[in-house]
Amino acid sequence: MGITKANTIIYRASESDCGHCSMKAQCCPTVPARKIHRSVHEDARDLARGLAKTKAYAQSRKDRKKVEMLFAHMKRILKVDRLRLRGITSVRDEFLLMAIAQNLRRMAQWLGTDPAGTLAEAVS
Repeated sequence: MGITKANTIIYRASESDCGHCSMKAQCCPTVPARKIHRSVHEDARDLARGLAKTKAYAQSRKDRKKVEMLFAHMKRILKVDRLRLRGITSVRDEFLLMAIAQNLRRMAQWLGTDPAGTLAEAVS
């Protein structure tokens, strides 16, 4: 049992084990013995699959969705596909201004005013 170039471990059953098994017809009907390929990273995948079933993971996905939607709004609506300023303090200030713009927009929605509709009326 060694590791292949594809980072998998191949487990092979013997023909004597498979020959006496009652599940042989469903398991490996066309070959004399079962051969299973398992990634060397499968333990980490199993751990991740286990974590994905927790309530904390579901909450984390919900929180990430909110943050990703805010970044998507910044890119699509506010046209922030790249930063215009350089330097850590300038970038921090630019993000702060974008956050203020988003929060003002959300506050206007909560208060019942439609900033997009108001802007459209002002332009026409």
